[in-house]
Amino acid sequence: MAVVASAPGKVLMTGGYLVLERPNAGIVLSTNARFYAIVKPLYEEVNPESWAWIEAHGLPLTAETLAALPSFSSITFNAEEASGKNCKPEVAKTGLGSSAAMTTAVVAALLHYLGVVNLSPLTKDQHQEKDDTVDLDVVHVIAQTAHCIAQGKVGSGFDVSSAVYGSQRYVRFSPEVLSSAQWKKWKNNFPCRDKTCKYWQVDHERAKFSLPPLMSLLLGEPGAGGSSTPSMVGAVKKWQKSDPEKSLDTWRKLSEANSALEMQFNMLSKLAEEHWDAYTVVINSCSTLRSEKWREQTDEPRKAEVVKGLLGARDAMLGIRRYMRQMGEAAGIPIEPESQTQLLDVTMNMEGVLLAGVPGAGGFDAIFAVTLADSSSNVTKAWSSLNVLALLVREDPHGVSLEGGDPRTKEITSAVSAIQIE
Repeated sequence: MAVVASAPGKVLMTGGYLVLERPNAGIVLSTNARFYAIVKPLYEEVNPESWAWIEAHGLPLTAETLAALPSFSSITFNAEEASGKNCKPEVAKTGLGSSAAMTTAVVAALLHYLGVVNLSPLTKDQHQEKDDTVDLDVVHVIAQTAHCIAQGKVGSGFDVSSAVYGSQRYVRFSPEVLSSAQWKKWKNNFPCRDKTCKYWQVDHERAKFSLPPLMSLLLGEPGAGGSSTPSMVGAVKKWQKSDPEKSLDTWRKLSEANSALEMQFNMLSKLAEEHWDAYTVVINSCSTLRSEKWREQTDEPRKAEVVKGLLGARDAMLGIRRYMRQMGEAAGIPIEPESQTQLLDVTMNMEGVLLAGVPGAGGFDAIFAVTLADSSSNVTKAWSSLNVLALLVREDPHGVSLEGGDPRTKEITSAVSAIQIE
C-alpha cells in the first residue's frame, strides 16, 4: 500500500541572517504550498531471485553488503515528466524552501512506510503543537541530517524545522552536532536507533507561532529572477569579519526590531483572545483604511490597544527593513534592492496592509505582505497593475502530514465545484 506524506514550504518573516547564529531567533511561517512524496512497492510480490545473486556469492544479507555493491535498482520517474515533453518552464526563485520541504516529505514517507514512525493526517482544527511529538522529532532529526548532507553544509535548519513542525519561533541548533566528522561516524550506524534518538539530540529551540486572527500572508513575485542565498550570506560574513564593531551594532538593532515585531504580534493575538469583539471591529475597520487613518478607530480603550499593536507592528517592520538595507549596503549586496524598496513602500501605503518586506535573506526573491481582514483581494489587484504576480500561497501553520492518497488522482470536479466566482 502506498504512503503519501506532504511537507510545507516556508516564509522567514524575521531573522534573516541573524538566525544563522545562536541565540538569535527567527519567525518562520509554514505555507499551504506543499511537497508530496509517495512511497510504494515496485513489485506486488517479493521475488526470491532479487537476493539470489548475493547468496550465490556467499555474501551475508546485511546492509554492509548492499552498500558495497553497485546500485541495481533504478529510480522510478513519473513517465510523462521523464521525457521532458510535459515539463513546465523554469520559474523564478521564490525562497519558499522547496529542498527542505521535499527532503522532509521523502523522509517522513519512508519512515512511516517502514513503521519507524506513525504519522497522522492533519485536520483544519489541528495545530503543530501536540502533547507527544516523538514521531515528529524522529522525522526532524533525520530530515535535518539528510538535508545538510545533500547541501554539503550545515545550515540554520529553520526551513526543515518548519517543514516538520509548521509555523514557529526558531533558534538554530549548534552546528557542531552535524559536523562533517559526525557524518563520517554515522555513515553505517546512524545514532537515532530508536524513537528517543538518545544518541543525538538537536538542541534547537522552537515555540509555536502563527499570525494573529483575521490577518493573511500574501506573497508577490516581481519577476526579477531571484537571488543566490549562499553568495549573499558569504558577503555578509565577510563584512562581519572586516568591520566587527559596526556589524555587531547593526545586528543588535536588527535583533531588537525583530523582537519588537514578535512582541506586537503576540500582544495582538492575546487581545484577540481576550477582547474579540473590539479586536474584530478594529481589524475590519482598518482593513478599508490606510495606516494614517487607523488612530481614528480608538474611541474606546480596548480598541485603542488593538490600534497601538497594529501601529507598533508597522514601526517594527520599518525598523527591520531599515537595518536590513544598512547591512546590505555595508556588505555590498542588494538585501532590499531599490526596486523592492519602491514596491514595498507602495504596498505598505495600501488600504488594509499591516506590513510588507523581503523574506529570508532578501534580494530579488518574492516579497511578502500581511493584510487585514478582506483587504487581500485589493492588494492582489494593485500588485497586478504593478506587474507583480500574487502567488496562491497563504500561511498554514501545519507541518508534515500524512495524506489520504496521491494528490494527482483526486477528482478535479470536487475542486471546481468548490470555486465561487464573485
